[in-house]
Amino acid sequence: MFQYILLEIRRTLRDGFFLLFGSGMPVMMYLLFTNIGGDGGDDGWKTASMVGMAAYGALGSAMSIGTGVASDKSLGWLQQLRVTPLSPSQAVVGRAISGSVTVLPTILTVLLAGGLVNGVELTAWQWLALVLLLWIGALPFTMLGIGNGYRLTPQGTGVVNVACLMGFAIVGGLWFPLELLPHWLGSIGGFTPANRFAELGWAATEGHAPGAGTIGVLAAWMLLFGGYAVISYRRSARTV
Repeated sequence: MFQYILLEIRRTLRDGFFLLFGSGMPVMMYLLFTNIGGDGGDDGWKTASMVGMAAYGALGSAMSIGTGVASDKSLGWLQQLRVTPLSPSQAVVGRAISGSVTVLPTILTVLLAGGLVNGVELTAWQWLALVLLLWIGALPFTMLGIGNGYRLTPQGTGVVNVACLMGFAIVGGLWFPLELLPHWLGSIGGFTPANRFAELGWAATEGHAPGAGTIGVLAAWMLLFGGYAVISYRRSARTV
């Protein structure tokens, strides 16, 4: 399994354009949202928006892995994978771990923009905790993207992933606080995986650990999306 993970990491890192674009878009949106129209708002908004946009970028990078999975399926790579001793769970977990390398650059570039351009100030442990929590917390979305990739065509995966990304970002309060949404929509947003994912980072910037409710909701989504990915992998064997 370790060799499989290394192989997938090498394949993923070959696409430099994807890494550059995936990191650049959230940074541009963050700087626009926090600096457009004057003084850029208070430090609290710059910090909260930095976390929200880093979460949005991580979410997008994690889910976009599914497009590559769908392409692998159409090229016959999954057929070759099935003749190896890897179980469906090992194949999914290995793909998720290798795909997570694309998430880290996105998180780091947004946080660098926050610290160097917008002057966000956090202690060393808060920066480190922020990176680790957002990196690990993106795993459920990686599973969802992989599940879509195993189940759909490359074109269909791209469309569904974008729809999920936009929906999660808006309803989860990654772009703007939930308080600005209609009350009924904001109430739903608190239970979305994207909102709880960003809550990991917001807790770190406030100097405390994430709440048990946040971890519990994310764990439930992790199980749901992970199960979906494994089932989709098994079902794809009937179609390739």
